[in-house]
Amino acid sequence: MDRVVGWLERAQPDVLLMQETKLSDDDAPLLPFRGLGYDLLHHGEGRWNGVAIASRTPIDPASVIANFGDGPVRNSGTGTGPGSAFAEDDFNPFDEARMLSAVIDGVRYVSLYAPNGRVVGSPFYEGKLAWFDRLRRWLDETASPSEPLVLGGDLNVAPTSIDVWDESKAHGGTHVSEPERERFRALLDWGLIDGYRSRRPEPGRFSWWDYRAGNFHKNIGMRIDHVLLSRPLADGIIWAEIDREARKGVPIPSDHAPLFVDVGEPGVRLDAGWDGALERIAARTRPGRR
Repeated sequence: MDRVVGWLERAQPDVLLMQETKLSDDDAPLLPFRGLGYDLLHHGEGRWNGVAIASRTPIDPASVIANFGDGPVRNSGTGTGPGSAFAEDDFNPFDEARMLSAVIDGVRYVSLYAPNGRVVGSPFYEGKLAWFDRLRRWLDETASPSEPLVLGGDLNVAPTSIDVWDESKAHGGTHVSEPERERFRALLDWGLIDGYRSRRPEPGRFSWWDYRAGNFHKNIGMRIDHVLLSRPLADGIIWAEIDREARKGVPIPSDHAPLFVDVGEPGVRLDAGWDGALERIAARTRPGRR
């Protein structure tokens, strides 16, 4: 929570989409967000998953959709669904808190936490593909590319080769497999724009790095967090960035760095830490160096 508060003060976003909160709705930290001027909407189940939306503008409660509107997720609290927290191996991506949506100031926002997939061909991988198929059907059924729409979050897909340090070494083959990338492209084909890539063509700028083996400092990472926008909003994008600086320091940060997109007018300009970083990384990792 200290890191979240610090980043809200640093970046001052109008809307923040969060994933993997690992909280029940009863435990969602409403007061810290209210103290900073944000409404908080949370959809969680307890120890695993969990998605949230924080907004400076009031959230329309009548517009809230969770779990694609398919019914309650089992919840260890009393928020969006009754029941008890599930065991980790009891995997059903449609019985997990991975999708939350609401309308804010005329724009529908969708906070998404895609399944990891673990290993290509496993039940977890097949569940991941099915979850993406359901997301695309939900768009077909409920939305239009001509409406202002933002999908954002940890999609656990590196869409192209420049979005991953080494495709051949990606864990379990997931995140870079062609079926996963096909599902990502299906969202773009529907009418969404990759907000970051629309303004930032540079390779090697990632949003996730494993904690192990100094991977962050070696830039062994992937761009698996995305903000996808419909054309009415994408035409107004003026800046996009991944805040590498937020992946540093104490208390221990998330292994994901915040991704942000400015639409319509500039947000707070901050030093994301990329200037000179890639040159230092290249120097540390070239042959002959340890």
